[in-house]
Amino acid sequence: MSDLHTPAPADPALDAPPFRWRWLALVAVLTAEIMDLLDATVVAVAAPSIENEIGGGSTMIQWIAAGYTLAYAVGLVTGGRLGDRYGRRRVFLIGLVGFVATSALCGLAVSPAMLVTCRILQGLTGAVLIPQGFGIVKATFPPRELGAAFGSFGPAMGLAAVGGPILAGALIGWDVGGAGWRTVFLINVPIGLACLALAWRVLPESRSETALRLDPVGMLLVSAGLLLVIFPLVQGRELGWPWWTFALLAAAVPVLALFGRHQIRRVRAGRSPLVEPALLHNPAFRGGLVVGLVFFAGMTGLTLTIGLYLQIGLGYSPLRAGLALAPWAFGVAAGAALSGAVLANRFGRAVIQAGAVVMAVGMVGVIATLDLADGPVTGWQLAPALVVCGLGMGLLIAPFFDIVLAGVTLPMVGSASGVLNANQQLGASAGVAVLGTVFFQVAASGDFTGGMRAVLWSAAGAVLAAGALAVLLPRRARPET
Repeated sequence: MSDLHTPAPADPALDAPPFRWRWLALVAVLTAEIMDLLDATVVAVAAPSIENEIGGGSTMIQWIAAGYTLAYAVGLVTGGRLGDRYGRRRVFLIGLVGFVATSALCGLAVSPAMLVTCRILQGLTGAVLIPQGFGIVKATFPPRELGAAFGSFGPAMGLAAVGGPILAGALIGWDVGGAGWRTVFLINVPIGLACLALAWRVLPESRSETALRLDPVGMLLVSAGLLLVIFPLVQGRELGWPWWTFALLAAAVPVLALFGRHQIRRVRAGRSPLVEPALLHNPAFRGGLVVGLVFFAGMTGLTLTIGLYLQIGLGYSPLRAGLALAPWAFGVAAGAALSGAVLANRFGRAVIQAGAVVMAVGMVGVIATLDLADGPVTGWQLAPALVVCGLGMGLLIAPFFDIVLAGVTLPMVGSASGVLNANQQLGASAGVAVLGTVFFQVAASGDFTGGMRAVLWSAAGAVLAAGALAVLLPRRARPET
């Protein structure tokens, strides 16, 4: 096993012997992705239990979610570049150790202030950890297997996004050892330690062959710009959209424009940029940013509000709400398996477009179920439409990352990973802000079903728009297939 830590080839040829432990390396990377996404979604279910035990009020509870989101989104672009500079394996392991440690601290928190602080630190460690995954896969797998490797990210992320509330509801309902809500954070400790042992053993080291220097001015500008966007999106709905939220969003435009100009000047001066401007000249990557922004806005906004509707509107317990969403997760798994094994390589972006249509049909089915239900809707009544919705989501998300990242070369993959993940987080924050506002405005009169119906129509429109925008992507990830 002396080749476990041998650097993976920068651009392996089709006939080169592949890295021996590549599939185990993929398992380690996907496990980290799943832990991160679970922690981004569980708080919506755990929040009532947290408030009951340690207090803090609604604003403090809001920051338990917002602190993680802000820190994670702001740190992603810089985190992606750290792996290119210092080695993706090394940075992955450092980020994973930090994520496990901060997860344990979250689970042991004794006050709202301590929990919010630990969540911010957890978001920062996640921003260091997660962007390394795409680069590790790109450096580890031969070109003929990259489609299957990248194609696994979408289903894993989709299942984690839907499965987070299910897991949170189950853990809180089971109340293992009397830990209650703390288990949604403490569960990361055994999983993370197992992932760490695997990653230490099988991940190869890789870094950019070009000597990179960090860009502190660029880091400051992109962090400030993203903060000016994400902060008002996260807090705006809770505070009723005061004037300063729009002022901050407007201020983000010149800050990000200045960041873009700074990056171009660094390239012209022969210095390493934080974000490679060449990425935006890649049609697949550029189109992927647009499609991903719209899709993740609709998907994440719907995931949040349907969990709120089941608990607040229908009075479901966290466990019952999680079980009611299980058919959605089953549909995602089935759709992703069908797409990855049969459809994606053959039909490419057409699968993304078909998945958008199927997912929208599932949402309309949920609306019809709500309209036709005689009294409060049950989980069994929702199940068929949720399966269809999940099936479409699995079809769509499985080929997405493969098509978007297929043309990104290894020297740019850290930068691409940070930007793509930050874009996904931006879309998710916008979706939660907009669809959450829609839901609560309609539900303010007590009509929670009406609020859910409005969100479903809005989310269906966003998903269909993402499907239509998929024309910006290449027909296939690799034309020769």
